[in-house]
Amino acid sequence: MHKLDTDFRNPILRALVLTERALRLRCPHCGTGPIFATWFRTYDRCPGCGLRLERGEQGYIVGAYMFNIIAAVLLFAGAFVGFLWITWPDTPWTTLQYGTAALMILCPILCYPFSKTLFLAFDLYFRPVRPEDVDPTLTRAV
Repeated sequence: MHKLDTDFRNPILRALVLTERALRLRCPHCGTGPIFATWFRTYDRCPGCGLRLERGEQGYIVGAYMFNIIAAVLLFAGAFVGFLWITWPDTPWTTLQYGTAALMILCPILCYPFSKTLFLAFDLYFRPVRPEDVDPTLTRAV
């Protein structure tokens, strides 16, 4: 049995629950999943609570893309510094060059669904669900 995020009065607990649900690629609001039809496409609404997964404000998709870019850059930087740390002073620069290029292509693809759900969790934390965000005909018991 899942609690909706509105049941959590403690803001830290609420943020942790929203983040944990998002990292499991579930609806941050109710914890139901799956919410992805494919790796790159979410359903229009959550199958559990009926929440519209794209909240409909102008620039909403840009926010999710920014989360994706930030995640990719952080992974890239961590891998780059880690590889330098492990191989120093005999760093294989050619391997580093090609490996980081491949990483910059793969990271945004691998992080995409996580950035979408994390941005939705971030948005839900600061803009709680309104009645017009939910289609009550699509909800099932959570």
